[in-house]
Amino acid sequence: MEPVRRKALVDAALRVIGDHGSLAVTMSDIARQAGVSPALAHHYFGSKEQLLIETIRSLLRQLRCDAVVALKQARTPRERLSAIVRVSFHADQFAPETIAAWLAFYAEAQRSEETRRFLVIYARRLRSNLLADLKVLLPADAAERIAEGAAAMIDGLYIRQSLKSAPIGIEASIALTEDYLNALLASTSPSPPREKGKPLRTIQGQMT
Repeated sequence: MEPVRRKALVDAALRVIGDHGSLAVTMSDIARQAGVSPALAHHYFGSKEQLLIETIRSLLRQLRCDAVVALKQARTPRERLSAIVRVSFHADQFAPETIAAWLAFYAEAQRSEETRRFLVIYARRLRSNLLADLKVLLPADAAERIAEGAAAMIDGLYIRQSLKSAPIGIEASIALTEDYLNALLASTSPSPPREKGKPLRTIQGQMT
């Protein structure tokens, strides 16, 4: 039962954080949401801080798994770029509690080095995945610039969704990001062909 209860506690933490809009929740709040005792929650995670770290790990694992699946289904570098964009705007990521949790973790990163480290991992992973395919299509300097811009656009559109500052839905967010990529890919000189046999990309250290 341990894996089941641990997952139930992580899911409960996500919902409670979403309801509160911050990490100012207690282990009792989370345990109550999960339908277990606070003592059992402490038994599995030791402290609220460790449970919150596991919650952000869970979000990152889900993003990584979704990205791996999507990239395996794409056939070309351009298709892989589109896959990364779509994964970033997957419907699950736009659940109200998930948005609230991401924003709460970003706020906590100003105080917690461990939380900041996990968010840096996310940012580097997104940039790396974009850059790997852009470098196949464009010179390195242009690929770097466009990867930074696309990553910033993805994060910015996600934040706008969380603030409800504009009626931009998931498909519209994807379309805006795709327009950005298409415009810059069309206006930038392509990269020279790679040497035969040279690997196209790595995802988290794994060759594909």
